[in-house]
Amino acid sequence: MMTSLTRNETARWLRQHDHFLILTHRRPDGDTIGSAAVLCRGLRQLGKTAHVLRNMEVTEKYLHLHEGLTKDAFEEGDTLISVDVAAVSLFPEVFRPLVEKIALRIDHHGTAEHFTPLELVDASAGATGDILYDVLMEMGAVLDKPMAEALYTAVSTDTGCFRYPNANGHSFRVAAACHDAGGDLSAINQEIFDTNSLGRLRLQGWIVENIRFLRGGKLAVCALPRAIEEQLGLTEDDLENISGFPRSIEGVKMAATLRESKGGKVKVSVRAVPGYDAANICARFGGGGHKGAAGATMDMPLEEAAEAIAAAMQQV
Repeated sequence: MMTSLTRNETARWLRQHDHFLILTHRRPDGDTIGSAAVLCRGLRQLGKTAHVLRNMEVTEKYLHLHEGLTKDAFEEGDTLISVDVAAVSLFPEVFRPLVEKIALRIDHHGTAEHFTPLELVDASAGATGDILYDVLMEMGAVLDKPMAEALYTAVSTDTGCFRYPNANGHSFRVAAACHDAGGDLSAINQEIFDTNSLGRLRLQGWIVENIRFLRGGKLAVCALPRAIEEQLGLTEDDLENISGFPRSIEGVKMAATLRESKGGKVKVSVRAVPGYDAANICARFGGGGHKGAAGATMDMPLEEAAEAIAAAMQQV
């Protein structure tokens, strides 16, 4: 049986427990990485023992946020918490044997699985980092520079540097707190939002040449073969948030980007403007997320998956 907690109840629960081990999702983005880092640092500041379980999929861009915070394996007595993980399928394969041991899930995805006994989920939050800021402040933590930079990374990446509709007043107040705590927000913005590798620019060029437009250009589908990723020599950093690029094309209201995984499955990311529902599309294929951003995994060839997604999008 699952129990939903408030921020105050979560703070109380965290005070009552110790030896925390924090789990992140596969293909980790700035929110799951930053959230894990700020929670770990905040708990340590408050006298708790806390670690982040090492996620081998963390890319070079974000690796510094977990420096000195990780350990390699679960130990008996650890209290497991997941951050920004909406479904069991989103954990790295090596984490999944631990799912039944997770005590608490902290997340901001409204369409999600209930896989833990306790959860703090607020779908109105711009990012999981927003929620953790409230919890840590309730516990009496004080933002320092490393915490502020991890927290800002979490909030800024999931709100598209505060451009997406999920960015709300609280998101901006959290960002202000990160600035006031000494975080170098300008440097973070430059690195994450204003720096493109040549590989990423080549990929954007390929997308422009190969994207498929539907319904007079309001909808777009881009199927990215693994062979193209290899041909262009792309890294996961090059591919991060690439799903937002097709949606940024003038006139496009909703866009789906599909990628082939090593295991033969297809990862789907859908992005949409207000008035369109990305989560509704992904839910049809066992996924979920937010109205503005959602994802799913499909077990079929890339071309078939692209046709299925295109058909679903044209029904909205």
